[in-house]
Amino acid sequence: VARQQLAASSRFYSQPPQPADTSDLPIDITNPYEKDPQQCILCKHDIAPHYKNVKLLSQFQSPYTGRIYGRHITGLCKRRQEQVEQAILRAQQCLLMPGYHKDLDFLADPKLFDPERPVRPHKY
Repeated sequence: VARQQLAASSRFYSQPPQPADTSDLPIDITNPYEKDPQQCILCKHDIAPHYKNVKLLSQFQSPYTGRIYGRHITGLCKRRQEQVEQAILRAQQCLLMPGYHKDLDFLADPKLFDPERPVRPHKY
């Protein structure tokens, strides 16, 4: 008798569960509050920095000291920041850009970013 009860009880557990009504299951939807992935301004517009494009490169140079702004200020991705730095150095070596100040022709250009308010805060 115990064997018959064991066989009968294992029979109920070995069968797959019957599909229930699926009307109350959650629906997979995208998150409406999810933000768009951040992209740097050069990647967003698919612009590759070139050493002859002095007007673009001067946007990433300080008007007073000629220093190249860092990633935390410009908001560029790592790849584009390295390309901008290489292009600025090459333009300075080719004497297309000054090394210690920004060219006066480009001082009135619209700003791509605000150097006083960095995109990512600096640690010190």
